[in-house]
Amino acid sequence: MSTSTAPAAGPPRFPFSAVVGHDDLRLALLLNAVHPGVGGVLVRGEKGTAKSTAVRALAALLPSHAVVEACRFGCDPAAPDPSCPDGPHPAGAAGGPRPARLVELPVGATEDRLVGSLDLEKALSEGRRAYQPGLLADAHRGVLYVDEVNLLHDHLVDLLLDAAAMGRAHVERDGVSVSHAARFLLVGTMNPEEGELRPQLLDRFGLTVEVRASRDVDTRVEVTRRRMAFEDDPAGFVARFAPDETATAARLRAAQAHVSAVAVSDRELRRIAFVCARFDVDGMRADLVITRAAAAHAAWEGRDAVTADDVRVAARLALPHRRRRDPFDEPGLDPAELDRALADAEDHLGPEDDPDPDDDPDPGGPGPDDPAEPQDGPDGPDAGEEPDDADRTGDPPPAGGDPRGDGGTGAGEGAEAPGSDSTDGGDGGDGGDGGDDATDPATPGDDRAPETAEAPAGGDGGDGRAVVVGDAARLHRATVRKFTVPGLGAGAPGRRSRARTDAGRVVRPSGAGATRAADLHLPATVLAAAPHQAGRGRRGPGLLVHRDDLRRAEREGREGNLVLFVVDASGSMAARRRMTAVSGAVLGLLRDAYQRRDKVGLVTFRAREAELALPPTSSVPTAQQRLSRLRTGGRTPLAGGLLKARAVLDAERRRDPRRRPLVVLLTDGRATVAARDGGDPVADSRRAAGLLAADGVHTVVVDCEAGHVRLGLAAPLAAAAGGELVTLDELTADSVGDLVRETRSARAA
Repeated sequence: MSTSTAPAAGPPRFPFSAVVGHDDLRLALLLNAVHPGVGGVLVRGEKGTAKSTAVRALAALLPSHAVVEACRFGCDPAAPDPSCPDGPHPAGAAGGPRPARLVELPVGATEDRLVGSLDLEKALSEGRRAYQPGLLADAHRGVLYVDEVNLLHDHLVDLLLDAAAMGRAHVERDGVSVSHAARFLLVGTMNPEEGELRPQLLDRFGLTVEVRASRDVDTRVEVTRRRMAFEDDPAGFVARFAPDETATAARLRAAQAHVSAVAVSDRELRRIAFVCARFDVDGMRADLVITRAAAAHAAWEGRDAVTADDVRVAARLALPHRRRRDPFDEPGLDPAELDRALADAEDHLGPEDDPDPDDDPDPGGPGPDDPAEPQDGPDGPDAGEEPDDADRTGDPPPAGGDPRGDGGTGAGEGAEAPGSDSTDGGDGGDGGDGGDDATDPATPGDDRAPETAEAPAGGDGGDGRAVVVGDAARLHRATVRKFTVPGLGAGAPGRRSRARTDAGRVVRPSGAGATRAADLHLPATVLAAAPHQAGRGRRGPGLLVHRDDLRRAEREGREGNLVLFVVDASGSMAARRRMTAVSGAVLGLLRDAYQRRDKVGLVTFRAREAELALPPTSSVPTAQQRLSRLRTGGRTPLAGGLLKARAVLDAERRRDPRRRPLVVLLTDGRATVAARDGGDPVADSRRAAGLLAADGVHTVVVDCEAGHVRLGLAAPLAAAAGGELVTLDELTADSVGDLVRETRSARAA
């Protein structure tokens, strides 16, 4: 664990004023420093974008504060916390100055280290209840910084966000009941490529900022120049920016002193409420955050009252991550959409001097009276800019994007269009590999545009097709069956399979070794100590306990797994309706994996080879994007796909041995390409499945065969793998077949 402070005599830090660009990041940090009630900042961005540098530089700008001597909780001598565990402190208690602390919470921190716990050794040896403060107490009146917050255990994120929102930490555990002040500026940074935060946790952060490295050559040169100058002469570089740092610190102190006096009129409260309602955000947290952030921005700008410009800035930083309703939705906010909402709010409010805004009967009337109202469009990278689609020209749109989309109303977007079960573009040498496509029932008379589109020319001779998932995007919202790995794992953090964990229900006592109160199995400890009481000279009440008597509680919880999807994308699977159903099933499983904190990977096989389409990652939305570009057609190298999956799992086992694998194979069981020259494709695929079983890998085979004539090849494959066999219709509570029929009925109507 590391707790770093910002003393004047410490090693020089890169100056806050010297950070190039990232205006919104610096503004969001300053607004939280002005008004900690804003609720913290979540900084999202690619690696190497100075996220950590900016956060650490901010601590040097925060003013020092007086603390009560010997108080472990940093109480203010002028107004000590009446509930301080080290108190009560008399008014005017002796104190001294202390620089604002920057406390860093490592990803591997435990709950005990975060909130504090009972001092077990003192409790047993001295018979007194002693509380050991945690990092929340250390961060009081300072900055709590969590790098890679998306990798932190969810229950720890809940704890620190609760403390940040309430300004107090409540500890009820191990027989300890403690409440202490914990007001701090919470900053979390994350790289979305390493996995997303759940939407429920995203909403708990007050503001969010998206940072990206500039593509402007001059800006990149200046960044490099400043960093090299700092590394060559840290003291000289800091001295160069000292006037700017002093001015920023003085402005920050003035804003902190003034923010409580900033007036928020009823008109601006109505503006905020209108915008939040327009963007359909859940709950009231967004309204409160925007109000506080707008007041902080007004104080930072030296104003006595909140204006429409303050509301615009606050909404731009507070709303992007609150629009996300599903794990597959990308956080973001279109600046033009925000400006339209603000303009409509102005119409709804009426003229500035209108004594009763409710008298305006037409909230959807003409635009504002002042067409010259500044748009204040952000030019920072966090302004909700749309992803660059230039590199996806010709690719189908990703599935499951906007839940408020058109639902596939355009031609060619419906994945289950009637009559779409005809030829799938498999190569002519497949030996009838796609023959079962003709057995799928079709609805005549549908002249809709074809569901698949030609993929860019590739090395497969141009027989590949790109699948547009279309209506299957709806399927990933259905509840899917929960698959688990048998046995008891080592406890990689997650929510899928049974595992031994540090948190969870106590199932049995184990041998000696309890070092924390949370580890102690009290009944077993008492039973171990009881036979020795006479020999230890016990004469009165109480139990004489030695360290050897302590018994550890063995706990059982849930772990996350490595879920490797192995998807048959060959001609035998490429009938458009069927591949849509398969894609929808994988989306449902991906969503389930996201919620259970799994790592996911994707192997596809088609033509004559298997491909690792997605290396194992915690970023499930990335997997969803890869799936939307799935290419289909050609022969069926089933054995090659299984052997590729085995190689991927072997590499991951060496990298992360605690995380047990779960293979989900989606196939109709057909195989037309052998693993070796002259081999039997079907026999080779079953031997490859047996190798997975020999490695101890649990496999779920999803039988995707359809049509009136079925060969039943998936069942022997599942038996060879020693795994489960389910059909595509059994995969979800709302079966794929029901979805197909519902879609056809809706389109026919």
